[in-house]
Amino acid sequence: MKILAIETSCERGSIALLTDDTVLNKELVGQANHSNHLLPEIRALLAEAGTLVGELDAIAFGSGPGAFTGLRLACAAAQGLALGAGLGVVPICSLAALAMQGEGARVFVATDARMNELYYAAYERCPSGLRTYQAPRCAPPEAVSLPDGQWCALGSGFAAYPDLAERWPGRFFQVEPAVVPRAADVARLAVLELQRGAALAPELAAPLYIRDKVALTTAERLARGGRA
Repeated sequence: MKILAIETSCERGSIALLTDDTVLNKELVGQANHSNHLLPEIRALLAEAGTLVGELDAIAFGSGPGAFTGLRLACAAAQGLALGAGLGVVPICSLAALAMQGEGARVFVATDARMNELYYAAYERCPSGLRTYQAPRCAPPEAVSLPDGQWCALGSGFAAYPDLAERWPGRFFQVEPAVVPRAADVARLAVLELQRGAALAPELAAPLYIRDKVALTTAERLARGGRA
C-alpha cells in the first residue's frame, strides 16, 4: 500500500510517503513557509521514491485541530492531488497522530490552541490501532478534564501551560511537551482507515476545526486576563 501524508497543523509540519512497512518522510519548518514549499517538497519526496501520484492508493492529511491556515493548506493540497489522480482522501485527526508517539496503553494529548485555550483528547491503544477515549475538545486550561487512570502526556499544551501537568499529581507517568504530530503517523493511521473503507471523495474532505472562531474580541481577551 502506498499513501502520501501531509501534516501542517502546527509550525513543525511534515510530509511522508508510506510504502508497505517503509516510510520516507521530510520535515517542514516554519508555518509561514508551508504554503510556499509544500507542493515542491511533495514533488521532491515522490521523485526521491520514484513514485508517481497516480501510483498511490490514497492521500491522507492531518485534519486538525490546529492552526486554521495549516489545516486548510493540507486539505486543499490533498484534494487537489487526489482529484487530479482519481484517488480517495483520508482525513486523520492530528491529535490522534500525536498520540501515536506516546508510551503505554493510554495517551493524553494537549496542544496550544492560542487564545488562552487548548485542544485536547485522550486515546487508548487497541489491536486495531487507537480507540478514542475522550473526543477532541477545545477549552481554557482550567477547564481541561483528565479521565481516570494513568496517562502518558504529549503536546505543546504542556509547554504553553507548564502547570497543567501539576494539576493531577501522579497521574502522568511521562510528559513530553516538545512532541508534535507527524505525517508518518498520519499515514499509518490512514492505512487502518483504508482497510475499513473510510476513504472520502476529495470534495468531501474537510478540516476538523473544533473551534470556529479565529480571534477573540477585546472584551473576551480582557475577560480571560489578556490585554486589550
